[in-house]
Amino acid sequence: MPHTMRKIVHASDAPLTLAEASVPAPGAREILVRVAAAGINRPDLAQRAGFYPPPPGAPETLGLEIAGDVAATGVEVTRWKVGDQVCALLAGGGYAEYALAHEGSALPIPKGLNLIKAAALPETVFTVWANVFESGALKSGETLLVHGGASGIGTTAIQMAKAHGARVFVTAGDDAKCRQCEQLGAERGINYRTEDFEAIVREAGGADVILDMVGAPYLSKNINAARPLGRIVTIAQLQGAQAEINLALLMVKRLTLTGSTLRSRAVEEKARIAREVERHVWPWIEAGQVKPHIDSTFPLADADAAHARMQSSAHVGKIVLIP
Repeated sequence: MPHTMRKIVHASDAPLTLAEASVPAPGAREILVRVAAAGINRPDLAQRAGFYPPPPGAPETLGLEIAGDVAATGVEVTRWKVGDQVCALLAGGGYAEYALAHEGSALPIPKGLNLIKAAALPETVFTVWANVFESGALKSGETLLVHGGASGIGTTAIQMAKAHGARVFVTAGDDAKCRQCEQLGAERGINYRTEDFEAIVREAGGADVILDMVGAPYLSKNINAARPLGRIVTIAQLQGAQAEINLALLMVKRLTLTGSTLRSRAVEEKARIAREVERHVWPWIEAGQVKPHIDSTFPLADADAAHARMQSSAHVGKIVLIP
């Protein structure tokens, strides 16, 4: 194993560039992964812009999910051995040739998937499970509304909810994206630029669970679109964090309004989510009911171009870096 590796470094208002760094050594419960592919996510763009600092102790290097083979293990690691192929959720460090992961946040590669597709799983699948299925408590037969249906989170949520037996409505930014979401299993893709999602979802009977990453401008419309006893789960605020709501309507409908982040959770909590994902979601993937939707791949050296594609919102599904 080499002593040095290439990784991406970033600075505000500067291009992403490659730099040489030492290969990190795994701690007691960590594994060192030789990265074959790394997923790109919106939080990476936020961190690069200075709005989403890594939690204490996490690497400054961007990257929240990877897939590859185990190159070394810490002294207390029991499940993994050198040579195992894994995908893993990280607190940072994925845009590199080697990355550290806590043993509990790593999962085996689902049967039938290559490492590129597996790298697109951890951040999205953990997020959807924790927010739609745990916080949102989505049940079979209920209706899920997903904002940002063409995103990596959105395309994953569509398929997981369908595999669970739910109806799915999504919003997206153009008709082509709406049709692609419908091909993935959404009952109705709603072009938010030309259509009123609130009216369409209410006419369809309302939503039991709403997964929102838009934020303030959608809050009142989400409350109006929700069915009685509905659950509205916010995972981002891309268009603002401050909003006013009608508390009376919240009370009359007996709604639950909640939100969460994933990156700052304790390693034990991420390990718990990983166990649930492996138990419930991996069988859907291996049965072909949930498939990572890859928009595009970029070499590690072209990380700046990959970020530009995500920033443009032209993508459908996941963008992946390949070292």
